[in-house]
Amino acid sequence: MTEPTMPVADLAHLGHVEVLTDRYDESLDFFTRVYGLKLSAEEGDSAYLRAWEDYEFCSLKLTRAETTGIGHIGYRVASPAALERRVAAIEASDYKVHGWTDGDLSHGRAFRFEDPFGHVFELYWDTVKYKAPPEDASALKNLSSRYHAQGISPRRIDHVNLLGEDVREFKRFVDTCLGIRCTEYIQLDNGRMGGCWFSCNNKTYDLVCSEERGGGNGRLHHVTFATDTREDILRAADIYLENGVHIETGPHKHAIQGSFFLYAWEPAGNRIELANAGARLILDPSWEPVVWTEADRKKGQAWGLKTIETFHTHGTPPVER
Repeated sequence: MTEPTMPVADLAHLGHVEVLTDRYDESLDFFTRVYGLKLSAEEGDSAYLRAWEDYEFCSLKLTRAETTGIGHIGYRVASPAALERRVAAIEASDYKVHGWTDGDLSHGRAFRFEDPFGHVFELYWDTVKYKAPPEDASALKNLSSRYHAQGISPRRIDHVNLLGEDVREFKRFVDTCLGIRCTEYIQLDNGRMGGCWFSCNNKTYDLVCSEERGGGNGRLHHVTFATDTREDILRAADIYLENGVHIETGPHKHAIQGSFFLYAWEPAGNRIELANAGARLILDPSWEPVVWTEADRKKGQAWGLKTIETFHTHGTPPVER
């Protein structure tokens, strides 16, 4: 008999990612004017940003810092009871616990903890939903704000990709602390995992860990927002070109997960992706992870584009040589 592979859905979705920048004004200009996120508020050293269909007050928290990289990753849980279950599992684990915080402009109290490589995660239930003022209210009742025509204008946050020295150990962390399923992974010839993709709902993935090959620790590989169409990504490439944004690779189609992609570096050097996964959802409750071999990966992306070297080595913060 086929058994279900989807764990108890304690996590609802990826809520927000905090990105650090040592070029705050330039990064904020990129994310608002070029990338096309909406600014919900600024407070202290942080800007609270969201895509036009993100229902929460913030999906990207941009924070002024002395370095680049990631501040933390926030997941909203499915219920207060789900939060209690996850906290109990985390506290019973051998992973570093930070404990409860009071939250910020975008959500209430949250429970923080670390993966084996120093990335900080938080889980929360109480959130602040975006309430559009009249000038930003959509003509449709089921949208949180009106369509945004500024810059590229992605629709919603999609996923975050982290770098870790041991992807298999990151999977153990996810299994223990987040309780979400692996959908695809890379099995290297040396026995190590090259990368692992995870999902807490019917999306194909919202969290990734790739093997760290640049010598860093606790680094960010990239943050991704989703567009409506592939054509939006082709248009984004032209917008990047006209604004002097460094395009690292793409537009092209991934073999793993099948998303159409474009990678660029924002002014501080953080890698930012645009992706369109089309209608690809995982509806099979007994889905088994798809395994990609090293030979599979050497074929390149879906249409043969070879993965460039910086994609394996560049992360933020940069590694001092």
